[in-house]
Amino acid sequence: MSQPTEPRTTRPTDQRPTLSRRHALGGVAGVGLGLPLLAACGGDDSSATDPAGSSGASSGGSPSAAGSEGAEGSGGSGGSSAFASTSDVPVGSGAVFPDEGLVVTQPTEGEFLGFSITCTHQGCPVDSVSDAGISCPCHGSIFDLSSGAPTAGPATSALGSIALTVDGDDISRA
Repeated sequence: MSQPTEPRTTRPTDQRPTLSRRHALGGVAGVGLGLPLLAACGGDDSSATDPAGSSGASSGGSPSAAGSEGAEGSGGSGGSSAFASTSDVPVGSGAVFPDEGLVVTQPTEGEFLGFSITCTHQGCPVDSVSDAGISCPCHGSIFDLSSGAPTAGPATSALGSIALTVDGDDISRA
């Protein structure tokens, strides 16, 4: 009295495994974490902000000004290329130079100070300077003209200081 049964179908054992959502997301996360690490390991010295970090170690960025044009011996090769004039920076305020990656302030007449444009809160570039300070548009941090220390907003540490050379009316990196 048994009824005839149809044969059961089984999956072939040589079937390729499918990619699960968990494995796909894991792979994407791995790539997302791995790329910045690989970029950090690179030795590319062509960064626009890196040459200023070492005072005159090499003059790779300015072949036309690579001679002994710097007035005094120490630090002359790194600062031989002026990026601004003293008239570009108002007294009691400052100016942002995005191509140079820095802000120049003149808190008192004749005193020129350089700071990084990178806000210490979340890395946004600061975009303006007034008598109130150096302003970051992203979250409202304001930094002091004389020290780069935060005076308002969420930032808790000062902007990085950048050494400058003023030769006559020309402002350059030291």
